[in-house]
Amino acid sequence: MSFLSALFGGHRGAAAAAEKPAEPVEYKGFVIRAAPFKNEGQYQTAGTIEREIAGALKEHRFVRADAFATYEDAVTFTLGKARQMIDLQGERMFG
Repeated sequence: MSFLSALFGGHRGAAAAAEKPAEPVEYKGFVIRAAPFKNEGQYQTAGTIEREIAGALKEHRFVRADAFATYEDAVTFTLGKARQMIDLQGERMFG
């Protein structure tokens, strides 16, 4: 199974399904939702960045190649990567 199908609705297995969802984090008016998933024994960096623009909720999903042995490490890295994307792209990531 590919990591994209695992992220976007494919069967994830008992270990990944048992993970507690990471708490959303607000950063510069954006909401970051880290969503690492188990892939080949490690946790893949993945998440969403959300922001309300002109009354509509916009969402940017991302998956990166970085993988970590622990869920906590993957969440920490995902949040850092999302902050970097916000700093570099801001609202342009939704366009």
